[in-house]
Amino acid sequence: MNVRLDNVRKVFDRFSALHDVSLDISAGELIALLGPSGSGKTTLLRLIAGLERPTSGRILFGEEDASARSVQERNIGFVFQHYALFRHMTILENVSFGLKVRPRAIRPAAGEIRRRAMELLDLVQLTGLESRFPKQLSGGQRQRVALARALAIEPRVLLLDEPFGALDAQVRRELRKWLREVHERTGHTTIFVTHDQEEALELADRLCVMRQGRIEQVGTPDEVYERPASPFVFGFIGESNQLSVTVCNGSVLLGDQTLGIEAPELSGPGLLYFRPHDIDVVEEEATALGGAVVISRRMGGTRRLGLELIQTRQRVEVDLPLGHPATERSVIGFRPRRWTLFPGG
Repeated sequence: MNVRLDNVRKVFDRFSALHDVSLDISAGELIALLGPSGSGKTTLLRLIAGLERPTSGRILFGEEDASARSVQERNIGFVFQHYALFRHMTILENVSFGLKVRPRAIRPAAGEIRRRAMELLDLVQLTGLESRFPKQLSGGQRQRVALARALAIEPRVLLLDEPFGALDAQVRRELRKWLREVHERTGHTTIFVTHDQEEALELADRLCVMRQGRIEQVGTPDEVYERPASPFVFGFIGESNQLSVTVCNGSVLLGDQTLGIEAPELSGPGLLYFRPHDIDVVEEEATALGGAVVISRRMGGTRRLGLELIQTRQRVEVDLPLGHPATERSVIGFRPRRWTLFPGG
């Protein structure tokens, strides 16, 4: 089922939570709504679910305008951050619930409901736990039950609101891999909300980066990471450095020093962005940046150095091999290997 948002606007009292948002989501796609708190991503998810109604604009499921339809009429599967399982029901009863409460005319037989629920428990790797209650499961297992319950009704669209936010880091990493595998097997159109950029980059077919009720950029993880459309996207997706520079006669200057970067399309103040790992260490080069080490810490298999630039005293971070001999206050010369230049300052 493809989903289309057509100039959707949402106002709460006098606060505009969404500003004319348009987005096309393909059938079978797994798309992440990504952004900081207050960006509008959860509001957008609730509008798709039917938990909120748009102030203006349309929400289409296929060719059908679903804007005024109820949650039940939309046949949505929804997975919440805190599971929302029925504590007094067994795992099997939780998964079966959505089918048991259907109107009699479209309710499967009891045997079929049990068969379908057991198949889903096998899919989410919880076979043998159907007689337990939610309190007897770990957080990761409860979230798997929540997903199985959402899938049981054979939803047209699956929505996940910060599905792993209540879990610890190791469990989140494991469940991310598992959710991607489940998606590949089921093929549901899936929309999930997260503020975790690593989660979005790993899981999603496409990212929709939001800020202050508007969409900043939509694209594949590679497109958004490698070619961010705005300073906000560059700073939000992945780690980054920002330098205030000046563009004069097509050349980029940091203070009085030319950086060997040409920008014929810009003039005046600019913002130069680059990532800590996208640098080359250089020695005695006129266009090199120089920075005194003010902090050094291990980051997995690399060493992250905080540098105070000699040219302007702006601070940046760079990644070097663990064995690099840099010490506090030693000077490192480097050049960005890849960068993006935006107007402004």
